[in-house]
Amino acid sequence: MRYLLRIVELALLILLIAVTVQNSHVVEFRLFLGQQISAPLIVFLLVFFVAGAVIGLAATFGYYLKMRRELSQLKKELRSRPVSARIPDPSDALAD
Repeated sequence: MRYLLRIVELALLILLIAVTVQNSHVVEFRLFLGQQISAPLIVFLLVFFVAGAVIGLAATFGYYLKMRRELSQLKKELRSRPVSARIPDPSDALAD
């Protein structure tokens, strides 16, 4: 299975290199007030892809923190129960 994954990764890398070579023409990106930036198209594609990934991660960061807080609160609640009513939590071994 690991070899199959490596073959897929290599094929994806070759595909991306082919796309890069095909999109090496210089393009102009026009900004406000007549400013413009000239660079190969692949540079702009890469910049906007990375910006989108960062925005997506930032958007999910708040949800992630909320879930961690809730999980911590539930674990504290579970630990505060009497020992006889408590069910062992298998994730405690991973959290500590």
